[in-house]
Amino acid sequence: MFINIEPLYSSMVENIKERVSKLSKPPKLVAVTCQPDSSTLAYLRSQEKQAKRFGIDFAVYEAPKAMDLKILLPKLSADGSVNGIFLTHPLPSDISEYEAVSLISPDKDIEGRHPINLGNILYDKPVFPPCTAEAVLRIINYLTNPSGKKIAVIGRSVTVGKPLAMLLLQKGVDATVTVCHSRTKDIAEITKNSDIVVVAIGKAKMFGKDYFKPGTIVIDVGINVEGDEIVGDVDPSVSEICELTPVPGGVGRITTLVLMEHTVKAAEMSLK
Repeated sequence: MFINIEPLYSSMVENIKERVSKLSKPPKLVAVTCQPDSSTLAYLRSQEKQAKRFGIDFAVYEAPKAMDLKILLPKLSADGSVNGIFLTHPLPSDISEYEAVSLISPDKDIEGRHPINLGNILYDKPVFPPCTAEAVLRIINYLTNPSGKKIAVIGRSVTVGKPLAMLLLQKGVDATVTVCHSRTKDIAEITKNSDIVVVAIGKAKMFGKDYFKPGTIVIDVGINVEGDEIVGDVDPSVSEICELTPVPGGVGRITTLVLMEHTVKAAEMSLK
């Protein structure tokens, strides 16, 4: 069956609204974009809508060249009125993601991509984990106690696979984690012996029912465009034997709320 995340979603919405209401002024979220295409502009409009829903101020800055980013990101990081900064893709070809995100203050890196924020996870002291990785952890904790469970993470990206594995290994979470990737042999053997499988590889409907045992919790992180349809990395037919998050309407919805939560948290931290 498809997993109903609505109760989790609703509780997070109420939590964000309550925390914003206790602040002396609205938090401010800033998006930095580089030559945005139509999909990026649509994403920014969606984020602006969500921010306004919670009473969060939202602004967009465009930095078309690497030099513009190198000037703008430190400037925004030093701006006391800005609480959170997120950076859209793609970046200019002459600056790496590592270099770009390192220009953002860790205290305003609400996406959790700064090396300091990623490093904090290793010490079981996450402040701003990557939003999608945290969203997956929230969903897992909402569905079950992950302690002692076998969890397979398919994908090793810096924003999902790697940080998620570390979050699941934290003391207090205590999952047993296997990370699979394009060079992993016999992935089906691993996934069939897992209680929970998280798929984040960016390949439409690649994982079918033959990869899972009945009753497995399957978290589909993938967002792929197939014709006029948005589909995940997992074939929807898997919902016939497993508990599967829907695409769209699953991990992505929680990820957006985590981004807003992080903005509020950054505002709360700035007051301290």
